[in-house]
Amino acid sequence: MHPMLNVAVKAARRAGTVINRASLNLERLQVDRKQHNDFVTEVDRQAEAAIIETLSDAYPSHGFLAEETGAQNVDAENVWIIDPLDGTTNFIHGFPQYAVSIALSVNGVTQQAVVYDPTRDELFTATRGAGAYLDRRRLRVATQDRLANSLLGTGFPYREDQDLEKYLKIFADMTRQCAGLRRPGAASLDLAYVAAGRYDGFFESDLKPWDMAAGALLITESGGLVGNYRGEEGFLQSGEVMCANPRIFAQMVQCLSKYSNC
Repeated sequence: MHPMLNVAVKAARRAGTVINRASLNLERLQVDRKQHNDFVTEVDRQAEAAIIETLSDAYPSHGFLAEETGAQNVDAENVWIIDPLDGTTNFIHGFPQYAVSIALSVNGVTQQAVVYDPTRDELFTATRGAGAYLDRRRLRVATQDRLANSLLGTGFPYREDQDLEKYLKIFADMTRQCAGLRRPGAASLDLAYVAAGRYDGFFESDLKPWDMAAGALLITESGGLVGNYRGEEGFLQSGEVMCANPRIFAQMVQCLSKYSNC
């Protein structure tokens, strides 16, 4: 394992310990509302602090782009992109679908990725050019070649500033085109599931870099494609992401490109 990935794994597991401990006493959890249906807990903050402390101890000159504390030294060559608890709403309701997501960007290119599911103790990792793994098992995207037979993941709008009416059109269109849509509520895990072949594809808009950076590298290192709804690059900046194996990806582009904001 690459030394930087090894440190990221250590940080993710440390955050997972914080999350698992807190999950035993959810009734005592302090929850704050960022905006409508967008929550943050003391666990998000504690997990993020644990991650940043672990990474900073090993690499004091590195920068950070983190969901809760924002940007720190992001002009550095090496920048860690962190979501300490992706799926906070799930977590506070005791729904076991959430994850820690950590990616390392070097000169703007994601080089290392960790997505850790603390409820299942599943560790997804990737190093650019060296493949993606679930624990020690090499990952490959699914081999499905027809969208009509595909199981897709997605994310529904949940904030007031998101276009629910537009999404309902996309949802109806894609429902007719595929075998099934699922919305568990943690984008980083959804992306990891595409890399592992559990989903045939995934799409969502209005995401942030910390939702996507690690999962996107997992997918490309597993033989999949990632882009916006037009199949183009720049999804980390636009927040509009779609991914699948190459054959399903092309079919999804045909369905989703007309809905693209890019």
